[in-house]
Amino acid sequence: MKLFKGFLSILVVLAVWNMPVPEGLTVDAMRYLGIFLAVVLALILEPLPNSAVGLIGVALAAALRLVPLADGKPANAAGALNWALSGFIDSTVWLIFVAYMFAMGYEKTGLGKRIALILMKKLGGGALGLGYATALSDLVLAPFIPSNTARSAGSVYPVVKNIPPMYGSFPDNEPRKIGAYLMWICIAVTSVTSSMFFTGLAPNLLARTLVGNAMKADPASVISWGQWFVCMLPAGVILFILVPLITYVIYPPTQKLFPETPKWAEAELEKLGPTSGKEWLMALMAVIALLLWIFGDKAWLMGGYTINATLVAICVLCLMIVFQIVSWDDVVSNKGAWNTLVWFATLVAMASGLARVGFLKWLGAVFAAKLEGQTVVIVIFGLLALFYFAHYFFASLTAHTTALLPVLMATGAAIPGVDLRLLGMVLAGSLGIMGILTPYGTGPSPVYYNTGYIGKKTFWAFGTLYGVIFFAVYAVFAMYWFPKALTLI
Repeated sequence: MKLFKGFLSILVVLAVWNMPVPEGLTVDAMRYLGIFLAVVLALILEPLPNSAVGLIGVALAAALRLVPLADGKPANAAGALNWALSGFIDSTVWLIFVAYMFAMGYEKTGLGKRIALILMKKLGGGALGLGYATALSDLVLAPFIPSNTARSAGSVYPVVKNIPPMYGSFPDNEPRKIGAYLMWICIAVTSVTSSMFFTGLAPNLLARTLVGNAMKADPASVISWGQWFVCMLPAGVILFILVPLITYVIYPPTQKLFPETPKWAEAELEKLGPTSGKEWLMALMAVIALLLWIFGDKAWLMGGYTINATLVAICVLCLMIVFQIVSWDDVVSNKGAWNTLVWFATLVAMASGLARVGFLKWLGAVFAAKLEGQTVVIVIFGLLALFYFAHYFFASLTAHTTALLPVLMATGAAIPGVDLRLLGMVLAGSLGIMGILTPYGTGPSPVYYNTGYIGKKTFWAFGTLYGVIFFAVYAVFAMYWFPKALTLI
């Protein structure tokens, strides 16, 4: 099967290479497009690990010297290599990498588990309270763990999965008693928190880099951590509050009181023992990072000094190593983090190549001609709707971002009056919430789908229902709040 999937990607390359070259594009641009589309298809079908797919795509394009130099001159050997490695010096890629170390710190110290258990102890006596305890467990971790798979499936789910069996709720026996309710809240809430925080989802960071590339500006100067948070706060809070409440109304558990849950959580906390010094240190590091992410770029507040978000993360990682929250061996052996670094670095390079070969400018002009005469609000809303609901066709938010965001940004750039910074924030902010649409829409989705607590038809139906609700609430604030929010901080 993997061989067949790889063969399909090769067919894409050959098909595009043998197409007539449209007016306005070069032969090299079409060849690069073929490689790019094959990479996106391979990211979806996964004939090889995603990082290997990206590396192969970059290596092939560089070896063929398809991407011109930054000044438009034909590529030479040195220029091709510099382009191929350009993603590895991108600050956002390293911010993603270091954030994985934050997640490891939460896991190694046990702080993430302790937070979830404390919330279960305080709020878990009733069904609605249990739903909010589950939601808050994800929310507290979201600013620091950009992998929602590590956050939700790796930290929240291992705690929550123990609750349904305590009350005789199993996938094949009374799943509606409490299991189905909790599993749906887990996946719906992590979709919301993934959008609420810039560092709540790895593709958010990739998206900002692509927006910066489209604007030919430093991504950190285009959208800061604080600006993202201010933009997303109203819609995020509303959706966060609504998820457990709506689920309690339309998909209620058949049992409403759960007196054993707080007792179980208390017993688990006793097993963990008193809060350790390393847990307190990890909490302190998280607070330091969060404050500097929010205020580190404010020269007026920092006495004229500013600090980049990625440098903040690297400095905090160094402190985590010094205080032995994690060891250097932990850093070196974290395959997931290094794999993600290679994956995102190659995708950043591949996306930048689309602009260099002239494809994005050409395609943006084509789409812009179709939208001629429409108001700016309608254009931005239309591009948002296209970007959001196109996720039905993607099994990866990263592949979705890489494939569509540069194209839609190029379209906006070709339409007079469109604020590219606003358009970029509107599109990027929707990445987390669109994950709710399908059972394969975001990393944790298959985990909750495969528990068996929620039927297939129900999962698809609720994905569409919540997806529409999320989109409606988000779109209102994206259209009318984001323009003002981006000027506030």
